[in-house]
Amino acid sequence: MAQMPKASGYLGGHLLVAMPQMPDPRFARSVVYLCAHTSDGAMGLIVNKLIDSLSFPDLLRQLGIDPPEATDAIRVHFGGPVEAARGFVLHSTDYVHDATMVVDDQFALTATIDVLKAIAKGEGPRRSLLALGYAGWAPGQLDQEIQSNGWLTVPAAADLVFDSDTDHLWQQAIARIGVDLGKLSSAAGHA
Repeated sequence: MAQMPKASGYLGGHLLVAMPQMPDPRFARSVVYLCAHTSDGAMGLIVNKLIDSLSFPDLLRQLGIDPPEATDAIRVHFGGPVEAARGFVLHSTDYVHDATMVVDDQFALTATIDVLKAIAKGEGPRRSLLALGYAGWAPGQLDQEIQSNGWLTVPAAADLVFDSDTDHLWQQAIARIGVDLGKLSSAAGHA
């Protein structure tokens, strides 16, 4: 089990909320759970965009796993444009195995077929989000995007990530920090 080091100034375990003027259409109105953020770069999963063309039972069948009867509630998310065929499960910390990266006391990340088998058997984490692909940033890239007013940062909360309606998560995340959408500016400024 890998525990992410807590370093001052890094945002692992936070949400990135795209500003309204986000120029990259892949990230427009996106909410990204930041799994890792260090001097080496950053990695996260978009948690508010679904892949409607693929269901969890379909995915299990493609992997040779027999889906149980009650898997319709599990939806497949577009995690980001990097390695779009690779699966990641963001989940509660009640499920931790050797390949699990524990982000903090609420969130962990597992990217093995074993977690999908456990979920299919009803033995997986209590709360989870399945994503294909991820969002990645080179060293210093995310910091620059934040300084250029590309993203807001919001402390992550399990209820927001796992329980929110994906269609309204962007607005809910912004509301958590008390920002009025009508007053957001696209102009970068620093005091």
